[in-house]
Amino acid sequence: MRVGHVRVHSIIRSHRLIYKPGFTFLLPGLLMLVACTEPVPDVMEPPTAVSPSAKEVHQRALVLDAHADIEIPGQESRYAGADGRSQVAPDKMRDGGVDAVVMAVAVGPGPRDAQGYAESRAKAEEELAAVIKLTEDPSNNLVLARSAEELVGAHSSGKGALILGFQNARILGTDVTVLDSFFNAGVRVFALTHMGHNDFADSSRPIYIAEQGAHEPVEEHGGLSELGRSAIKRINELGGIIDVSQLSRAATLQVLALSSAPVIASHSNVRQLSDVSRNLSDQEIDGIAKSGGVIHVAPFRGYLFDSTDKVLDDQIRTVRRVAGIEEDYYYPFELYWEIDDVEIQKAFLGSVSELLGPGKIDDMLNHLDYIVERVGVDHVGIGTDFNHGSGIEGFADASEALNVTTALLARGYSAEEIEKIWGGNFLRVFRETGG
Repeated sequence: MRVGHVRVHSIIRSHRLIYKPGFTFLLPGLLMLVACTEPVPDVMEPPTAVSPSAKEVHQRALVLDAHADIEIPGQESRYAGADGRSQVAPDKMRDGGVDAVVMAVAVGPGPRDAQGYAESRAKAEEELAAVIKLTEDPSNNLVLARSAEELVGAHSSGKGALILGFQNARILGTDVTVLDSFFNAGVRVFALTHMGHNDFADSSRPIYIAEQGAHEPVEEHGGLSELGRSAIKRINELGGIIDVSQLSRAATLQVLALSSAPVIASHSNVRQLSDVSRNLSDQEIDGIAKSGGVIHVAPFRGYLFDSTDKVLDDQIRTVRRVAGIEEDYYYPFELYWEIDDVEIQKAFLGSVSELLGPGKIDDMLNHLDYIVERVGVDHVGIGTDFNHGSGIEGFADASEALNVTTALLARGYSAEEIEKIWGGNFLRVFRETGG
């Protein structure tokens, strides 16, 4: 509901009150609302019109997921859904009313030499081909959208759309011109880093070097290298969308200063609410909004947990010590891949999962609310990071996307605002960048 133009998004759980600007909390269990604009009538007027149903809002919106990883059929993956299939498989998209997904051609960290670059390029080409194959199968009813108009056209004609993304400039080796090849193949969203620094930019999550028993330095380039600056310029020239998810704070701020077009974060949450290194600071959130861009929040409980909970933090640190990995962490699950013993690794992942709990849609929407209250509803969206460990209770895969719309309506968002959140804001950026 709205009171004097102030949206009420307060949440009371187990007698805990969560502060929201514009509200004053008194005794536990008693909430006094102070709206600083218009007076509140003593008796609430009944609504003059029936609110639209969640299904109606969801069907009308262009429901877009700004980031998911690519699952190649037949290849074993620990991140696939419970059925062993992609969390954004075409049938799951249809079941959840998801109209479009940005599928990221992505590689992880690895050797920065000729062989490493060749291997990462080969993996990227395999993933790219897998997405194109999906769109070529008529039974999937999907198109590859290379522009905003193709995206809108697919939605109007009842077809799903896949948009190609790109993550980790290690795929490029040290050659900026390779960006042109990927753009010509249909890639439209470009992120320079994943975990670990590369020749273009610093990551928000320096890689652990097992041989040295330590992480990379926090910074290698102080943000962007000269290659990275050249890449940002070239992406702007091509008409691609620059994605700052996973970049270090310094690199993100440098991108914002350099880019001539709006910038997005395709799957990033709020550092003020969950202090993990790849979440966004207020300064980054403000800068993305000032560029005209969009921050897409992710249903990934490792980026949503309450990092101010000292008891929880101590428990996570204890579990990490027991598993024989570093006590300090960039996010709670970090370094599980360095645990050689399969049983210890399994126990570690299970213990952290139990401590964090399943995660809830409300957890994700608390981050979305924070961004809306700070910079406005025109600068927020949803990017799931499905197929890479993401998924929470009620939003475990694309088939459950309607639950998010239902929860947004319950929080007081209008149908028009929900249309912006689900895809309208991304579509605006797509148009403004030249797509």
